[in-house]
Amino acid sequence: MTTQYKLYPYRWVVLGLFMFINLTIQILWISYAPITGPAAKFYGVTDLQIGLFAMSFMIAFIPLSIPVSWVIDTYGFRIAVSIGAVLMGVFGVLRGLAGENYTLALWSTFGLAASQPFLLNAWTKVPANWFAIEERATAVGIVTLGNLVGTALGMVLTPVLMESMSIPDIQLAYGSIAAFSAVLFVIFARETPPTPPCPAGMEVRALMLDGLKHAFTVKPFWFGLLVSFIGLGIFNGVTTWIENIIRPRGFTPTDAGTLGALMIVGGVIGAVVIPALSDKQRKRQRFLYIALLGAIPGLIGLTFASTSILLFVSAFAMGFFLVSAMPIAMQYAAEVTHPTPEGTSNGLIQLFGQGAVVFVYIMEAMKSADGSFTPALLLAIGLLVISTLFVSQMKDPQQLTQK
Repeated sequence: MTTQYKLYPYRWVVLGLFMFINLTIQILWISYAPITGPAAKFYGVTDLQIGLFAMSFMIAFIPLSIPVSWVIDTYGFRIAVSIGAVLMGVFGVLRGLAGENYTLALWSTFGLAASQPFLLNAWTKVPANWFAIEERATAVGIVTLGNLVGTALGMVLTPVLMESMSIPDIQLAYGSIAAFSAVLFVIFARETPPTPPCPAGMEVRALMLDGLKHAFTVKPFWFGLLVSFIGLGIFNGVTTWIENIIRPRGFTPTDAGTLGALMIVGGVIGAVVIPALSDKQRKRQRFLYIALLGAIPGLIGLTFASTSILLFVSAFAMGFFLVSAMPIAMQYAAEVTHPTPEGTSNGLIQLFGQGAVVFVYIMEAMKSADGSFTPALLLAIGLLVISTLFVSQMKDPQQLTQK
């Protein structure tokens, strides 16, 4: 007996709810980056201690990623994401209530950081449960879009809101939005549609431990992990230190917010357009080349531009190409490691990407005496070139090439 399969319109509701959750966690993650200098004065701490607000998300991700992937693959994304959403809402509000107490705000941030793996590691699981295989990279791209819009909002709104609100009040507002998104997800999200979205076999996955072992036997998957490590390391490094990077060239926190937003807007467009083309042409490797090589000129401009126009154009270009690599790499990982569960392959990709927190720290450590980040940005350009060598070993998976 063959099981009927069909696509349900409600898949867009589930994806939209999941996207909203990912949007709000990103606002909470990045909201201190464009106001690093003013925030350091407010709390009476150093720039590095303010950077720790963003870095803590990456630090917490490393020990939590694999256990959270197990939860996603064992109990389903609805339960796992609901746990993360509730943690996000509670600690988001608590950070707003911390006032001028840096230590309390930081501990609340670690609570927020603990919620993030429950959200990020389900990026391929939600599309796998609700979408046909030819839609999945696009669906992951849409979740990436929500993630990026959240980052952009945190970048742009925070410096603007600081003109009329205190930092704790801003954080409380963000935390309240996060709590609202959590309530919506818990009430309206569903684990699976009434019937599968794809033919029998495409939705069946191995047990998590077996899947983990299998993933590590797939050589192209290792190269995917390295590409993710480099790509997310550069993206997180630039966003974390965005104000510090442009401060020596005479730019302001508002410029930093605009720069970050344009980088994200470029990323939003790239994360929709390029994965959709990848789905349509049923090619992954080709579009990973385009994404990584295309990001290099933008990163060069970000390193050396001394005028606002050149700086902003470079940021947009870098965001457009670099960010689009992530949903393609994640979907590639899910396909090439089949039947490893999506939560497992996704979790490993995210783990390596967040492990690149070491690069965020290295960027700060490589600062020149005058505060310039040029040496670190030149290193990032070199790493992007190296990442294209890894892509050369990432052939398209068989299920894509067989129609």
